Amino acid sequence: MLMPTKNRKAIYEYLFKEGVCVAKKDYNLKTHPNIPNVTNLEVIKACKSLASREYVKEQFAWRHHYWYLTNEGIDYLREYLHLPAEIVPSTVKAKQREPRLGFERMPRGPKVESDRDAYRTAEKVTEAGPGAAPVSGYRGGYGRGAGALQ
Repeated sequence: MLMPTKNRKAIYEYLFKEGVCVAKKDYNLKTHPNIPNVTNLEVIKACKSLASREYVKEQFAWRHHYWYLTNEGIDYLREYLHLPAEIVPSTVKAKQREPRLGFERMPRGPKVESDRDAYRTAEKVTEAGPGAAPVSGYRGGYGRGAGALQ
């Protein structure tokens, strides 16, 4: 699609800066919500052009297009926009995490082993568990062809 070079450059700059681009499937939308002075149709067509050359990966869900830059796309846009190698999209940058404090346990009360020991050494009752009590008769499950209860 023919579009002004300044619009194509604005789309590519936004895509390179963010690393992703989202556009609603509305070809009549006057401007793209994130890129000023560029129509939504131009954003969709420019990103589809990049997708056909495998510079972006395209996904579509719930009337929205999603485009993610690939490594080849980063190289292409860096060359197209004449950017140095130090500048990378925000999706490639490592997130700055606040330093985590050491894993400290909450103070607990005194440990009492007697409860556990008493349970383990107690006499076991044999009438507990499956098979301990005699079954009066086998009853088949519901819908398995078993006869009526007697």
